Amino acid sequence: MNKRHIFVTEHDRRRLTELLSVAGAFNYRDRNDLKSLEAELQRAKIVESRDVPKNVVTMNTRLRFVDLDDRSETEVTLVFPNDANISEGKMSVLSPIGTALLGYAKGDVIEWTVPSGTRRIQIADILYQPEAAGDLHL
Repeated sequence: MNKRHIFVTEHDRRRLTELLSVAGAFNYRDRNDLKSLEAELQRAKIVESRDVPKNVVTMNTRLRFVDLDDRSETEVTLVFPNDANISEGKMSVLSPIGTALLGYAKGDVIEWTVPSGTRRIQIADILYQPEAAGDLHL
């Protein structure tokens, strides 16, 4: 995983920490993606919603990313697990790619290990970010 500085809003950190706490009751420690999310939250710079840079992926951000290996483009909204629906383009933050995207910015290249090897994606565009749009209630 790329070790660049990432940003997470205080509101998102609180909700994600609660989610990880609940997952802990179900032995989530065996899931590497959840361990990765926990590690990302521990190293993230926590900012107030009004202070998050407008080009950063936060919860409920709609973005487009490019797979740097096959050049395919994907458009998704990063959501909490209960809102996930990949056929609607809603990707769970608990999915391996969702965990990788959280807190990174437009233009960032992210690398992470998957069972088949290393994946590399680049955040091509932020199409909607709740904080930038003033939607601080999401």
